[in-house]
Amino acid sequence: MKKIFAVALVAMMTMTANAQVYVGGGIGFQTSSNDGDSETIIKLLPEIGYNLNENWAVGIAFGYGQNQTKINGVKVKNKVFEIAPYARYTFLKLDKVNVFVDGGVDYVHSDADGLKSNAFGVGVKPGVAINLNDKLSFVTHFGFLGYQYDKVDVDGAKATNTFGFDLDGNNLTFGLYYNF
Repeated sequence: MKKIFAVALVAMMTMTANAQVYVGGGIGFQTSSNDGDSETIIKLLPEIGYNLNENWAVGIAFGYGQNQTKINGVKVKNKVFEIAPYARYTFLKLDKVNVFVDGGVDYVHSDADGLKSNAFGVGVKPGVAINLNDKLSFVTHFGFLGYQYDKVDVDGAKATNTFGFDLDGNNLTFGLYYNF
């Protein structure tokens, strides 16, 4: 067991010594109310990645979210889990700004008070990274081009298949990355 731990420690030190690993992600909080109805949303989206070279990186984002909605006095709590591996290609580098596109797949499981659904997607998301210094980057993703499949987990439910291009505010995310 000690040997396995030592090998893992040396591997991590080697990766971080080359400044190729980054960690980060985003968090979100939103609350709204209207005439007694309300909604509160909390999201936690950690991410880890590895720079293969100047232009290519691979990574994975994990997400957990929870929202609680109260409509006409009825409360519904929805828990969401997401996992999204990706490959990133940076195609434009300007002084402190990098423009990239992430190509990947994602899986989202949702449980709204026992009503479960599963969604899968494959597509690309453009993004911009602003390098604040050698270690810290502000990153934003906007839009989505690809295919998504969503199905509620009940007998007789039909799947929703979506293909398209979307640049609305629902696909806008912000995060902070730390580069080792």
